[in-house]
Amino acid sequence: MATIPRLSIDAPVEKRQQILAKAGCLVITDAASMQTVDALRAEMAPHMEQARIATEDDPAEFYPGNTRRVSSLVARSETSRSLIMDPMVTGLCDHFLLPNCTHRYQFHVTAALEIGPGAREQVLHREEDPFSFFSLPRPNLVLATMWAMNDFTEENGGTLLVPGSHLWDADRQPEPDEIVAAEMPKGAVLFWLGGLLHGAGENRSDDWRYGVILTYSLGWLRQEENESLAIPRDIAEGLSAELRDMIGDTMNGSLGFADKKIQMLTS
Repeated sequence: MATIPRLSIDAPVEKRQQILAKAGCLVITDAASMQTVDALRAEMAPHMEQARIATEDDPAEFYPGNTRRVSSLVARSETSRSLIMDPMVTGLCDHFLLPNCTHRYQFHVTAALEIGPGAREQVLHREEDPFSFFSLPRPNLVLATMWAMNDFTEENGGTLLVPGSHLWDADRQPEPDEIVAAEMPKGAVLFWLGGLLHGAGENRSDDWRYGVILTYSLGWLRQEENESLAIPRDIAEGLSAELRDMIGDTMNGSLGFADKKIQMLTS
């Protein structure tokens, strides 16, 4: 039976790196304080309340019904910015992504996700699937995190993972006992490499399961979330230099130049 490795926040950095490289996934407990989690939830509450919920599920759709999904967290939640730049996270990005970057990695996608009672299991997929010109197993292109805004359990649809699948060839399919749900307490963070098979679990409980996904990719790849449109200019210009680099608002080597005179003419 597959298991998801788990470490405490004070575990050695080298151990985190070794486990994540081998299993392709890892839970770190006590990664965010209860105050941080509650602040982020409060900032996102009005946006989550307005989110559209598909009451009827279409099995052909990638996202299951009876879920809430809100993106553009950098613009909507100041607290999310501290999680994005958390040194534990950027340290793992340095280890797994920087070797494949010409200059730096970048932010890839943000989303607050609530999985409602009765939501079906999501199809297993890889974060790196859009970059299909690389054959499996791919080099490390993406590192993903899921922050637990409440307790994740197998019953309430905790994220399904297939440990080790980031090392598989394309024709290797998981057996039922190789798929395991991420169970972790509020404030924990789940890491997985972009080549790992994963998907939202079926929610068989009476509660909503709430997580925040923040992912990172190589700086020369197209971002899944278009941060240039997701973050208004006045907000982007007020961010720290490090965060502006992370969202791709500044040049990455020779990539990403813009004529500031055009911005002045259109403002």
